[in-house]
Amino acid sequence: MTDPDISYEQARAELVEVVQKLESGGVPLAESMELWQRGEQLAAICQQWLDGAKAKVDAARAQSQAASPDSD
Repeated sequence: MTDPDISYEQARAELVEVVQKLESGGVPLAESMELWQRGEQLAAICQQWLDGAKAKVDAARAQSQAASPDSD
């Protein structure tokens, strides 16, 4: 993660702002490139949070299935 102290919600909100600025078209090229790079970082942070959450859910399901007898 490029910024480990940022929450999923913070990264997502900033990503929305970045996309809005880029879509407005009123940003100079150099700033657009910086915004695009920051957007890539933020998207990666969001993906890492989502991957981590999915791994926790998968682990909890596996543990739950191992603890309860099969109903079939």
